[in-house]
Amino acid sequence: MIDFHCHLDLMEYPARAVQELEAAQAYVLSVTTIPKAFPKTSRLVKKNGRIRTALGYHPQLVGERSNEMPLFESMLSETRYVGEVGLDGGKEFAKSKHSQSKVFAEILSLCRTDGSKIISIHSRHAAEAVLDKIEEHPGCGIPILHWFTGNRSELDRAIKLGCWFSVGAPMLRSAKGKAAIARIPRERILTETDAPFASNNIRSSLLQATRELSNIWKIDEDEVTSTIKANLTSLVS
Repeated sequence: MIDFHCHLDLMEYPARAVQELEAAQAYVLSVTTIPKAFPKTSRLVKKNGRIRTALGYHPQLVGERSNEMPLFESMLSETRYVGEVGLDGGKEFAKSKHSQSKVFAEILSLCRTDGSKIISIHSRHAAEAVLDKIEEHPGCGIPILHWFTGNRSELDRAIKLGCWFSVGAPMLRSAKGKAAIARIPRERILTETDAPFASNNIRSSLLQATRELSNIWKIDEDEVTSTIKANLTSLVS
């Protein structure tokens, strides 16, 4: 099982969720929403295990926590993984649009000094702006668009820019999501759950995602599992 975007620290029982995932030998990217959450979330898992913790600064929280950039910068060297970061163009976050853009640009710039970061990116109602920022910061690392819902031209642009995509069962059940998957190179797709927001049961959600990919790609579920695992191996190597 591979869950490349979930919020373990926000699960009802984080320690129990970690135990279950470790027992299942799942590969997980545990994203965080604010820099202050990173140290405690990191301590939930074994060092160098199959569950990795990402340093995040969620765009929906930037407006109310705009002073945490120095903390983010101070901890960036502690992990190869960054997320959840990005932009949110929802009307309810319009007031923080400028702050979001500034913070996201700073994050990509910091990542560019290293070049090896794997970045899980939020782009709700902001696909074009997110892609602009990625294009403005070549060499920032590997951008992975989490639950991407941009239009066809934005999707094609993201593919051309070399972006990867993490996809979950809810996205794969929609007509738009299925059409997107048909256009994305298979070798740049990973599964995710966005737990606990999109699902409280990580295992069940990943099995559903595998089933949906099997239907879209017209291959059996074992082959889907092998493809996703090969993708992860390619990504981290």
